Amino acid sequence: MDSSSSSSAAGLGTVDPQLQHFIEVETQKQRFQQLVHQMTELCWEKCMDKPGPKLDSRAEACFVNCVERFIDTSQFILNRLEQTQKSKPVFSESLSD
Repeated sequence: MDSSSSSSAAGLGTVDPQLQHFIEVETQKQRFQQLVHQMTELCWEKCMDKPGPKLDSRAEACFVNCVERFIDTSQFILNRLEQTQKSKPVFSESLSD
């Protein structure tokens, strides 16, 4: 590692809190947009036989069900990951001992 790499790596520890908050918010927005895109693509493929000028009741019901299942599944996965993380020690904590 050269001196410019090590100095920039050392500078990462002193990130402006406002900048860090901004980056976190933008990252959350990006993740949300990705989820919406995935959900739209999945539900469109599943529910839309042939696009027309009007959405029929079968397609509308399919979209509602698809979105609800997508949200339920995403929430389940997030909760499961959270439980898994809580039950395992954090790597950085084990290094500090």
